[in-house]
Amino acid sequence: MPSTDTSGTQSTTSTTSSQSTESSQSVRSTIADELSTGWSDASARADLHYVSGKGGTGKTTVATSLALALASTGKRVLLVEVEERQGIARIFDRSPLPYREELVARVDGGGKVFALAIDIEAAMLDYLDTFYHLGVVGKVMKSVGAIEFATTIAPGLKDVLLTGKIYEVVTRQHAKKEVVYDAVVVDAPPTGRIGKFLDVTTAMADLAAGGPIRRQADAVSELVHSPQTVVHLVTLLESLPVQETIEAIEELRSHDLRVGQVIINRAETRHLDDAALQRIAEEDIDAEAVLAGLEETGVELDDEGLQGLLVEAIEHARVARGQLKAGETLTSSGCPTLVLPALPNGVEVSDLYDLASALADQGVH
Repeated sequence: MPSTDTSGTQSTTSTTSSQSTESSQSVRSTIADELSTGWSDASARADLHYVSGKGGTGKTTVATSLALALASTGKRVLLVEVEERQGIARIFDRSPLPYREELVARVDGGGKVFALAIDIEAAMLDYLDTFYHLGVVGKVMKSVGAIEFATTIAPGLKDVLLTGKIYEVVTRQHAKKEVVYDAVVVDAPPTGRIGKFLDVTTAMADLAAGGPIRRQADAVSELVHSPQTVVHLVTLLESLPVQETIEAIEELRSHDLRVGQVIINRAETRHLDDAALQRIAEEDIDAEAVLAGLEETGVELDDEGLQGLLVEAIEHARVARGQLKAGETLTSSGCPTLVLPALPNGVEVSDLYDLASALADQGVH
């Protein structure tokens, strides 16, 4: 299992797969496993992975697990967050991340995951210093609240600064002309905002006709529309998240942005075949047979306990049937799909490695 040193850096001395055996929650087969199409060629070619999803679908958990899965092949991966929520710090159970790239996880084989929490005011100061050499002036602007004011009255500017910083880390090179990071994973805004967030060319139309900021926006736009970039959408197998995912796919495609994978999160564990699920969901269940089976295993239940068990079984079957139906709707999008299981006890740091292993088993590399 990963351990945390005194600086808050996560480290591990075992492989991702061996960590799965140490976790309290093993990854089980789910009712949606047959929906997984594996890691697509387009996703494998990409260096920049935006991870979006409807609020509450677990996109931060999935983005982190994806970064670990990519690192398990020996890559240097940067995990970025843009919403100033310190979600990465919370998921790694560590202190808040500063505005700099920090090592947060090591994986056997030499893989490393670094993290960056972009602070919008700091990104604005970077921009002013880089393009206008206004480092001191920028700090004065910050002290009087001018930077916050500027990003408030020109909301498109905030997205340009965020995507501009991501562009910088993706294209940054060593002295040997090699990129610093093999892959960059972004915990992106939710599906309701992802299209606008990435459409920096439109955002800049109202801000600048030329100059450094326009040139940077054009470079960012070229990157996000290139095969280097894909957008992965996290969903639950529920009607509203699935519908919002399908709408997001249509929006992204209308902006000529590449959808990498639909990642189904929290899929129910499969205990029964489809026919049995349907019968139980319709309350066609033989209580006497269930009770006899329990007694054979040495489990004794009174009438109240048996009724509670039957109600739970019926509820599970109905949820599972609902997920299967939502999965059928989702396949109409034609997008490559990955599947992650539900973890009933929440997500601990060790569980991230289980989820990363589940992604790796589906071809993520």
